[in-house]
Amino acid sequence: MKKYVYTLFVLLAVVVASCNNYETYGDKKEKERNAIAEYIRKNDITVISESQFKQQDSTTDVSKNEYVYLEKTGIYMQIVRKGSGYKLPEKQHIRILCRFTEFNIINDTTQLSNEFNARYLDIMSVYRTGNTITGSFESGLMYSAYGTASVPNAFLVPFQYINIGRPLTDTDNVAQVKMIVPHTQGQAYAQQNVYPCFYRLTLVKSAVEEDAEK
Repeated sequence: MKKYVYTLFVLLAVVVASCNNYETYGDKKEKERNAIAEYIRKNDITVISESQFKQQDSTTDVSKNEYVYLEKTGIYMQIVRKGSGYKLPEKQHIRILCRFTEFNIINDTTQLSNEFNARYLDIMSVYRTGNTITGSFESGLMYSAYGTASVPNAFLVPFQYINIGRPLTDTDNVAQVKMIVPHTQGQAYAQQNVYPCFYRLTLVKSAVEEDAEK
């Protein structure tokens, strides 16, 4: 009888501990919000509104470490360079070359990066209709790491503001943005496990397509 009571007590203790350790979706979202707020504070980021962003010709002042807060998506974005050339054209499938670094804000660690390895250059096909942009990965690190061709929503947001033309002169440059991305706009693992990521993205149109147009 004593053995039975002791076993029951142990089982109850395990159940109570499990309940105490259980995180609801709401708990995880609050943890995410707090992590983003702390990341902004720790990195001396100046957050500006969308109205101020528009007044600045859809640019952010890098010298002030400005990020615009995009209310619809919850993304914080800094446009480091708008890039040379032209906006993403409408109703054409455009192949985009993407270099990126993905940093898990909660775990404080870099998860993925292809910025320093040409072998893992990510290639995605994007398509624009008005303000709606869709995309899919053709190949690359994101595709192989997360096992899906779906492009995270966050990767498509910058195309509303940047240029995708390739540099032709010494003064031209390639578009680059930095973003703080909540799980709802991120890759599949972030969505499933509710964690935010910081991204540095470099985006440019593939030279293959330009050669085909000549």
